[in-house]
Amino acid sequence: MTTTLKGTTAQQDTNIIPFVPTGSFYFSHGIQAFQKRRFSAAVKWLKKAIEASPEEPLYPCQLSVVYTEVGSYHAANQVLTEVLAEHGKEYVDCYYLMANNYAHLGLLNDAKKYVDTYLEQPGDGEFEEAAKQLRDMLDSLEEEDEDDDWAFEDEDELIIYQETAFYHLEQEEWDEALSVLDEMMQLFPEFKIAKHRYAYALFMNGEREKAIQLEKETLEKEPANIHCDVNLAAFYLKQGMTEEAAFHIERLRNVFPMHEQQKLAVAETLARAGYYQEAVERFRSLRDKQVTRRRVYYKWYSISVYHTGNPSKALQLWEKGCKQFPKMGNEGGPWEQE
Repeated sequence: MTTTLKGTTAQQDTNIIPFVPTGSFYFSHGIQAFQKRRFSAAVKWLKKAIEASPEEPLYPCQLSVVYTEVGSYHAANQVLTEVLAEHGKEYVDCYYLMANNYAHLGLLNDAKKYVDTYLEQPGDGEFEEAAKQLRDMLDSLEEEDEDDDWAFEDEDELIIYQETAFYHLEQEEWDEALSVLDEMMQLFPEFKIAKHRYAYALFMNGEREKAIQLEKETLEKEPANIHCDVNLAAFYLKQGMTEEAAFHIERLRNVFPMHEQQKLAVAETLARAGYYQEAVERFRSLRDKQVTRRRVYYKWYSISVYHTGNPSKALQLWEKGCKQFPKMGNEGGPWEQE
C-alpha cells in the first residue's frame, strides 16, 4: 500500500521554485552540441528552443545552419523561408544563408538572386565579405561554363591531351607532364586549367620561383580563381612558408565549390595545411568516381582520417591507393605526411 505524506512535506514543497526551461536554455545546449559536431542532438535542442520561443528568429536560423552542415540544403532553406515570411527584412542574413544553400545545390541562378538581395541591403551585414566571395565564385563559375561551350574542331584531341597530362602528373613524371601541358596551352589556350597544372608540374620539377610568379600573376587578374589559391598554398607549405600560405588557406576555408575537381583540390589543400577535420568533411562530400579514384584523394583523405582518430579507415584508404598507384607505397603511410 502506498502512502502519501502530507502536512510538513507539502509545506516544504511550496518553497521550491520549479525550473521551467526557456528557449535560451535549449538554444545554449544546441550550440554546445553543434560545436561538438553532435548534429542530431543539436537539431533536437534547437527544435525545443523554437517550440519554447517561437517568436525568436535566431533559433530557426541556427537550425538552418545545422541542416546546411549535414547537407540538408532543402530543409535549411525551408526553415529560412519561414523566418523571412514571419520577420521579413528584419533578418536579412537569411538571404545570404539561402544563397549559400542554393549554391551547394547547384541552383546558381537562385543563389545569385539571393546573394544579390543580401548585398543590396543597407549597412554592413555579418556575412558581407563571405557574400562577396560567393558572388565572385558564382561569376567565375558562369565564366567557366561559357568557356566550356566553345567547340573544338577535334574535341577528342583535347581529351587525349587531358588524359595524357593527368597520367604523367599522377605518376609524378614532371618532365613528360610539362611537355604535354605546354602543347595543350598552345593548342587550346581557352582551356584555363592547363596553366595551373603546368605551374604545379613546374614547381615540382624544381622551377619554384617561376611557378609561384605564374600563379601570382593569374591571381592578380582573376582574384576569385580557386586554382591559384590551391597552388600557391601548396607551394608555400612545401617550402615551410606557413605565413604566406595562411592567406590562401583562409580564403579556401570559406569557399565551397560546386565542381568536383575544385572540391578535391580544396580538400587536399586543407589536409596539407593540417585542417584535418575540415578536410575529412570535404572529402566525404565528393561523389564523382573520376575524382574519388585519384592518387591525391587516397593519400590526403587517408592522412586526414588518420589524424582525426580513425586509423583503420586510414589504412584501408592507403592500401587502396597503393594498389592503384604503387609509388604511394614508398611514402610510408598516412602517419607520415609531407
